Amino acid sequence: MKKTVLINSAIAIAAVALSGTAFAADSSKTNTSAKGNFSSTDKSFIKDAAKGGMMEVVNGREAEKNATSAEVKKFGARMVADHGKANAELKTIAKRAGVELPGEPSANKWKSDKDYMDMMVKDHEKDLADFEKQAKDGTDADLKRFAEKTAKVVHEHLDMAKEIDGKLK
Repeated sequence: MKKTVLINSAIAIAAVALSGTAFAADSSKTNTSAKGNFSSTDKSFIKDAAKGGMMEVVNGREAEKNATSAEVKKFGARMVADHGKANAELKTIAKRAGVELPGEPSANKWKSDKDYMDMMVKDHEKDLADFEKQAKDGTDADLKRFAEKTAKVVHEHLDMAKEIDGKLK
């Protein structure tokens, strides 16, 4: 009887010790996934997307103030709202990735509403391709979801920009 109790006790102690090791291993996995799995390409995308998003906000503010067309002013306001929201979300992801974001850029100078809208078409064509690539090829799941969701908004912006640009002379 004493041998059985000792053996059962030894098995119980071993089981507790092993479960503690397994728990510690699971905890470290949780901490790693909370930090994210960011490749150098992911980090580069974060920096580029932040820079572009901030530029859209700054230029959007300028368009709101200085455009002559009400439609271009409205488009500028939409850039401020949508890219401002995306920038806030990206800032959270960047922090988790340990990526320091650039400071706010200066607005581009353009001569006319047409110049601004031409720039918006070109910028959004490039941005759409970048966001779709990140959504497809990225390594961090949260960043991929962000890129996929934001690509849809950028696509809307591109369609709007093309439509407005086509009306301007």
